[in-house]
Amino acid sequence: MQKSKLFIYLIIFLFHGVCSSQSFKFVAYADMPYSIPNDYPRYEQLIREINTENPSFSFFLGDTKSGATPCTNEYNQIVKNYFNQFNNALIYSIGDNEWTDCHRKPAGSYDTLERLDNLRKFFFANDLSFGKNPIRLVRQADVMKDHALYVENSYWVKNGFLFVSLHIPSSNNNFERNLASVQEYFKRNDANLVWIKHTFDLAKKENMKGIILGFQADMFFSKQMAIELSSGFRDTIRTLTEQAESFQKPVLLLNGDSHRLVIDQPLKTTNTKHVLENVIRLQTMGDNQVQAVVVEVDESKEQPFTFRPLITKSTRPY
Repeated sequence: MQKSKLFIYLIIFLFHGVCSSQSFKFVAYADMPYSIPNDYPRYEQLIREINTENPSFSFFLGDTKSGATPCTNEYNQIVKNYFNQFNNALIYSIGDNEWTDCHRKPAGSYDTLERLDNLRKFFFANDLSFGKNPIRLVRQADVMKDHALYVENSYWVKNGFLFVSLHIPSSNNNFERNLASVQEYFKRNDANLVWIKHTFDLAKKENMKGIILGFQADMFFSKQMAIELSSGFRDTIRTLTEQAESFQKPVLLLNGDSHRLVIDQPLKTTNTKHVLENVIRLQTMGDNQVQAVVVEVDESKEQPFTFRPLITKSTRPY
C-alpha cells in the first residue's frame, strides 16, 4: 500500500513538473506615474500587486513620467528606486517622455540628446536588469561593436521564448524637429533594424518557440505610419513584417504610448492581402490607468499567449 501511494505521489509530482515547465507568466506595463506626486501611492500599490502575482519578470515599456514632468537626474533616481522594488527582474525600454520631449519648457528645456546620453549611463551601466532578483541581459552594445552606443537594446530567453527590448520611442521615433534629432534617428533606426534581424535569426537558429518584442511607441495608431516617407516607424514596420512572416512561429509585440488596452493583429503579409496571423500585439494601459497586464505563456498551445489585465479598485483613478 505504501509503495502504491509513493508511486502515485511520484506520478503527480512528475506531472506537475511537466505542466509547470510548459508555462510561465510575465507582466507588461508602461506610461506611469504621470500625475506626480498623486500617483505615487497608486504606483506603489501596483508594484505590490505585481509582486504578489510573482511573475518571472516585468517589462516596463517606456514613459516613466508625463511629458510635462521635469527631466531631472533626481527624478530618474526615483524611477530606479521603484524599479528595484520589484521582487523579480524588471526590464526597462526607453520612452519618448524621458528624452525626446525634454526640450519642452515644462520638462525643463533640456538638450534632448544630453538627456538620452544620461539615461544610457544611469540605467544601462551593466548587463543586469533591475529588481531584487535581476537577470542577465545580452545587450546589443556587447555583441555588435558597430552599434556599441545602443546599450538599451537587449534580449533574454525564458523557457525557449526569446524576449527583445528595442528603443523605439513615440514622437515619431525622434524623426522630427531639427537636424540633430534626425541624425540621431537614422543612426538608432539602423541599429534597431539590425537588432530585429539579429534576434529573429537567433530565434530561428536556436529553434525558439516564439519571440516577444517590447518597445514604447504605438506604431499602429494610423495606417499611414507604414507607408509615409515622413514616418519614423515605416522601416521598423516593414522589417517586423518581413521577419515575422519568415519566422512563422508565434510573435508578440508589446507597446505602451497610447494609454489604452488593445489586443490586436496589426501586421499584414508583405503582399498586404492577409492578416499576419502569427503576430499579436498587446498595448498596455497608462497615464491615469495605473494598471498592468499579466501575460501567460503556455508552450503547449499553438497560440501560446493569453492576457489578464491587472485591474483592482486600489489602483483605479476614481
